[in-house]
Amino acid sequence: MSEASGGQAPRVIGVDAARGLALIGMFVAHTAPMAATADAQAIIAIADERPRLLFALTAGLALGFISGGIRPLPAARGFAGGPERRRLRRQIAIRAVILIALGLLITEYLRPLVFVILDVYGVAFLVLIPLLFLPRWVALGIGIAGLAVAPGLAVLLAREDWVVQARGTWLELPAAWFVSGAYPVIEWVPVMLIGVAIARFGATRPRVVGTTAAVGAVAGIAFLPIGVELLRLGTRQFTDPALVPEAVRTLALGESLQALGNVGIGAVVVAVLVALTALAGARTTRITTAVLSPVTAMGAMPLTIYTAQLIVLAGSKRVENGIETDDSWPLLLALVVGSMVFAWCWRRWIGRGPLEELLRIASGRRRDGRRGETPPTDPPSTDPPTADPPTDRHPMGTQP
Repeated sequence: MSEASGGQAPRVIGVDAARGLALIGMFVAHTAPMAATADAQAIIAIADERPRLLFALTAGLALGFISGGIRPLPAARGFAGGPERRRLRRQIAIRAVILIALGLLITEYLRPLVFVILDVYGVAFLVLIPLLFLPRWVALGIGIAGLAVAPGLAVLLAREDWVVQARGTWLELPAAWFVSGAYPVIEWVPVMLIGVAIARFGATRPRVVGTTAAVGAVAGIAFLPIGVELLRLGTRQFTDPALVPEAVRTLALGESLQALGNVGIGAVVVAVLVALTALAGARTTRITTAVLSPVTAMGAMPLTIYTAQLIVLAGSKRVENGIETDDSWPLLLALVVGSMVFAWCWRRWIGRGPLEELLRIASGRRRDGRRGETPPTDPPSTDPPTADPPTDRHPMGTQP
């Protein structure tokens, strides 16, 4: 598999597979009932935080791929880096606005019992547009530094008077998007920047894959246990009114360390899947790709799969013991298996996901692709046959 360059981005199957795993993790977080034992609940709790950050990491990789990968679209004279970069930024902006609108409409009219991430992703894409072509080391440095600070900062800012007073006003939604919501943009943008930087270094280069795995493992081992313990300590401190200020600081530090650790784990997942599907021996690559193909197909159409999941969840609400819920093991199984079967069949016989294709047409990228695309470079044995052109590596536009 060749590296993406000059605006062309061959499919990186391992990244699609990682995105598919993130989707499955979200399904678990959204629909798994409370487990009977503490140990079983701890296993289910793994899906509470990591999938969304893995999702954000693969979103950054997708942005890096569609903007040129290791050879970013060249800058030229003129506004916003010349016509090529300006065209790409406009396409991303259009997709971002559509995602924001779609997320708000689903939240308002379907009212699923989960936090909808589509509008937050759209806002994050808009924020990333001016940062998209930063030098790779700068993007990586800002991403890591931002990730170390932003989660804790969001905890602190969420308690500020201006954020609290924004509730019930027109400022409530922007405040939720950036600092006080379940998925604050100030946390997601650094994660996406790390993904962009990995794409710039070469997401399928053996040295980059190895370094990503090693650094991610160290971050996960070093930061995640401490972050989890600090969050537990902060929660206990909150029971004592005299310790509330200290509890907030403890929780802020714990959130930042936990985010660093979880993104590290996400980086390991991406690196391992890329290694197994692109860098291992031919036999191993062929077997791994075949086994993962249903998950990979899901990850190649995340907007379609994620939106369909929200529709199913909205239609599965019921009242149990006076509480509205959609938790159900059969529902979880149906979502996972149904998504795999649908995505694999659709990509096998049709190609790009339906919502991904509509988003591509709306942003004008399909017209650009017809003028300047080249045939796909992925060998047929490593990906289900698809009509996807190689110049767009993210289904939602760059990912949900």
